[in-house]
Amino acid sequence: MESEILFQELANGAEMVSKLVAGITPTEARFKPHPESWSILEVICHLYDEEREDFRQRLDIMLHRPTEKWPPIDPVGWVAARQYNERDLAAMLANFLAERKKSLVWLEGLAAPNWETEYAAPFGVMKAGDILGSWAAHDQLHLRQLVELRRARAVQLAAPYGVRYAGEW
Repeated sequence: MESEILFQELANGAEMVSKLVAGITPTEARFKPHPESWSILEVICHLYDEEREDFRQRLDIMLHRPTEKWPPIDPVGWVAARQYNERDLAAMLANFLAERKKSLVWLEGLAAPNWETEYAAPFGVMKAGDILGSWAAHDQLHLRQLVELRRARAVQLAAPYGVRYAGEW
C-alpha cells in the first residue's frame, strides 16, 4: 500500500473541497437539486463529522486498541438530526479543514503502523489499510458529489439558456 500517497490524497482532498465551495452563497449552499439529494452544506457537514467521528477515530482504535468497540455512527441520520442544512457554510468548512489538518498530523505521527491489523467490524473483518484506503476514496465520492452540485448550480445560473454545448454530462 502506498500510505504516503494516500496521506497526500487526503491533503489534496481538503484543498479540492475548499475550492469546490468557493463563491457559494448561503442560499446556494442549501440548494438540493432533488429532495433526496444532499446540499453542498450537508456534504461539508458530513465530511466534518466523518473526519471527527469515523475514519480517524476508528483507525486509531484499530491500530492502538483493537479490542475496543467502535462508537456507533449514523452518517445518513445525522443530516436531519444535526440539522446540517441550517448551519453556516464558512464555519463548517473551517471546522472540516481544521479536523483534516489534525488527521494529517496524526497520520504523519504514526510510528510504523501495521496496516495488516485486523478488526472485527459489525459488517465483517477489516484491515487498518482498508480504512485508510476507504478514507481517501470517501473524499473522492464527495468530491464527485460537490462537482455534480456545482454543475447543477451552473445549469440553474444559466437559465433560461441551456448548457448542452458544454457536452454530455
